[in-house]
Amino acid sequence: MEGHFHTLRYWIATVEQHKTKGLWQVKEILGHKSITSTETYIHIEKQLYQNGANDEFTSKVAKTPEEITALIETGFEYVMTKDNLAFFRKRK
Repeated sequence: MEGHFHTLRYWIATVEQHKTKGLWQVKEILGHKSITSTETYIHIEKQLYQNGANDEFTSKVAKTPEEITALIETGFEYVMTKDNLAFFRKRK
């Protein structure tokens, strides 16, 4: 079986889109200049995971810049800030 660079690139981007639902994050990983180019991965992700998508999340709350940094570095995505607390989530 022959693999191509773009096959691996598509796979990594699709998995990242499914894991994070972060289109802007996928855009940055791929180095696209336009979000339109990256939107392809939404379609691919929906086709691959439509019946078995895991919509369960682990949630965390951070109070300090150090806690926020630690969550981001471990794959959590920012959701919102309320009462000076930053809320994050990551797919299980």
